[in-house]
Amino acid sequence: MKYILVTGGVISGIGKGIIASSVGTILKSSNLHVTSIKIDPYINIDAGTFSPYEHGEVFVLDDGGEVDLDLGNYERFLDIRLTKDNNLTTGKIYQYVINKERRGDYLGKTVQDIRMMVPAVLGSVEHLARLGGTVGDIESMPFVEAFRQFQFKAKRENFCNIHVSLVPQPNATGEQKTKPTQNSVRELRGLGLSPDLVVCRCTTPLDTSVKEKISMFCHVEPQQVICVHDVSSIYRVPLLLEEQGVVDYFRRRLDLPIGRQPRRMLMKWKEMADSDILSWVVFFFSFSFVGVCLGMQLAVVEFAREVLGWKDANSTEFDPKTSHPVVIDMPEHNPGQMGGTMRLGKRRTIFHSQNSVLRKLYGGQEYVEERHRHRYEVNPELRHELHSRGLAFVGQDTEGERMEIVELEDHPYFVGVQYHPEFTSRPIKPSPPYFGLLLASAGRLSQYLDRGCRLSPRDTYSDRSENSSPDAEIAEFKLPVINHE
Repeated sequence: MKYILVTGGVISGIGKGIIASSVGTILKSSNLHVTSIKIDPYINIDAGTFSPYEHGEVFVLDDGGEVDLDLGNYERFLDIRLTKDNNLTTGKIYQYVINKERRGDYLGKTVQDIRMMVPAVLGSVEHLARLGGTVGDIESMPFVEAFRQFQFKAKRENFCNIHVSLVPQPNATGEQKTKPTQNSVRELRGLGLSPDLVVCRCTTPLDTSVKEKISMFCHVEPQQVICVHDVSSIYRVPLLLEEQGVVDYFRRRLDLPIGRQPRRMLMKWKEMADSDILSWVVFFFSFSFVGVCLGMQLAVVEFAREVLGWKDANSTEFDPKTSHPVVIDMPEHNPGQMGGTMRLGKRRTIFHSQNSVLRKLYGGQEYVEERHRHRYEVNPELRHELHSRGLAFVGQDTEGERMEIVELEDHPYFVGVQYHPEFTSRPIKPSPPYFGLLLASAGRLSQYLDRGCRLSPRDTYSDRSENSSPDAEIAEFKLPVINHE
């Protein structure tokens, strides 16, 4: 087992998660098995109650783990499935240590942060390959100490440290400043960890003189100073690392069985990044719609108001006294506590219609398994009245009690899903509901379905399994930009 530790300095949000994801991508493209773990210093047990304004999207895993968005990057870049155990927090470690203390495992011993937390951390990560953390926060000291000790246990040929740091460039002078990086590396070395690669986040590419200065004062060779400047898309970062010889460095430093042949997976990434598909704008010329979770619920509420004439129809989340509770809460998922009590994780949805457009987009299979995160659901007692007027509930849970997929009959593309398809969507394996939205908006949905969900003669989306390689053929398919005056 080889371990790559990704640390960060100077500021939070420096890009540790993207660097870790990108390193994993280029290693996986070299036919290596890669997994990842994220370490966060906060005392929260998980990210479920975080404010999105501070931490971004809460990402949900198959097992219902509510985790930091970095794990979403890991999954999307590497096309892997992680579990809640891949996200360690100080709160989880404290909980683990306190539970051991209550069981009597520490009888006769004084329970202290470092002494008790370090073994817990090492036991959690020893079988995993990568992690991220921010050096400098007092909450992260037990984790830094854990890896100071672990580097000797794993041995030098199996352990490598990447340190991500900021190289600011003040507008007043335009000069790239190395002092923050020097101080950050000095602090890291003072804590017992020496970086093998210094990844410099900067606005523009590093000047040669700046690179040499960082090399001199941070005790690394110039080729171990990696520049990651601002780019148009995060999907370009693996290419930046590849261009600067990171794979060759890992081959030598960790004695990895990596050949020198061209990496097909990265070639596909380059095609995707060069196409600037993330910056495309499609102007909708048909009333295409995808409602996700709350979006589906509100679509049902609006249908009840406009088609059935229930003008006060609402969700009890917004109006507990409505006479037409179209959306209601699930009592078993509302026990009075907020953390980890929603309907979470991977659940099975059974299709009940052969003509469902989403069923066709999913390849015609009888069921799908997608990730959920919700406390409210469409009221099952009202489904027959809604269905009789054209709002078809084509997908339900395995018990047939919860409405999972809704489609408007006789409409080109009006769908709602209770689950969150974005959690399992991948850069070159798009989620069917969203992909269908783009196809319908571009006037290509019928053509795609008529071909048996084929974008081109060389590509069949329905043939791609969860375990299929990310370097599967990328469709030769372009969405037109419709310009409306």
